[in-house]
Amino acid sequence: MTTAFEKYSDILFSAYQHTAKSADLVAKKKEILDDIIHHYDFDVSSILFVGFSPCIKSYTDLNITVTEIGMSAKQYLGNSVACVDISAIGNQKFDMVVATDEYLTYAATDYDQQQLIKQLAGFTKKCLVTTLRDYKNLDFKNREFSQPIMLRNVQDRKIYLEYYDYGSDDRNHFTATNYIFDNDSMEVIGPFSRRNLYFKQLAKFSLDAGAVNFLVHKNLMHKSIIKKSYEHIITIRF
Repeated sequence: MTTAFEKYSDILFSAYQHTAKSADLVAKKKEILDDIIHHYDFDVSSILFVGFSPCIKSYTDLNITVTEIGMSAKQYLGNSVACVDISAIGNQKFDMVVATDEYLTYAATDYDQQQLIKQLAGFTKKCLVTTLRDYKNLDFKNREFSQPIMLRNVQDRKIYLEYYDYGSDDRNHFTATNYIFDNDSMEVIGPFSRRNLYFKQLAKFSLDAGAVNFLVHKNLMHKSIIKKSYEHIITIRF
């Protein structure tokens, strides 16, 4: 069964293939993960990527597993990494789990978010890396729309925009719809059911799942391929 985040990950992969700056993306994403490894000074021999990341293929000396990606991304990665369904991971653990692009917001309820965190905790030996916007202090202008971005290659350009529709019954629940403008055409993907997640809330859920340390990094930020806005990088130690 294809998950909402897998569909979103397909958008990220398509954007990565389209941009002429793919090499820069690889270098920046790898530098961030390397900084985290250096910060904690631990040995890493295995990484699980949840969703597509530009730097997946750059870790040629590690055991890399990827989940929640579509067929096009799997074909691109080829035999260099193990691509598995998240339900098939079972009791396997990885030194580092990387679930960025607000993975933990792809949930309808608090309970769903707790289950996602519990699942990722079960995969993690040492460190879980995830990202979030600061929903508590979110600027009103960023509440309804992402900051759109234009990606260009040699032949044409694409514009990516994300719209957030908050319901009146639950102020933390929203649906996200992605619009991709490709020259004179437009593609609509979604809507995806999403939920705000706050730093203190994530810290509590993580500790409940067995975490021993929780850190919102001050000097590291994550920038999505399809947005100009930044997300805070959070590491959770187990």
